[in-house]
Amino acid sequence: MKGLGELEADVMNVLWATPEPLTVRDLVERTSERKQSAYTTILTVVTHLYEKGWVVRDKQGRGYLYRPTRTREEATSRALRDILDASTDSAAVLLHLAKTVSASESEALRRGLSGKDARS
Repeated sequence: MKGLGELEADVMNVLWATPEPLTVRDLVERTSERKQSAYTTILTVVTHLYEKGWVVRDKQGRGYLYRPTRTREEATSRALRDILDASTDSAAVLLHLAKTVSASESEALRRGLSGKDARS
């Protein structure tokens, strides 16, 4: 994800995959399936994510519970918007993208542009 380091992206993927808020200990356990990281490393990463506005935290005992501030889809959409904003010809970028979408993605765009929920 644009704007995130590798470990930050791993932590966000864990948070997005879990419906309930997680502690640092939970994050250590769930990220260790891919890469072993120390508690203090994950604490630093999730603190940076909090400072960047990617997660919110709620006090629980001596620690915090962390949850994402936006869905994976919202974050991806924001990254696409940033790419379009950085382009000198966003319409050309969109046209090139449109040539690569699948039939189901094209239908979702049609529904979205017509005001209907793109997921229905």
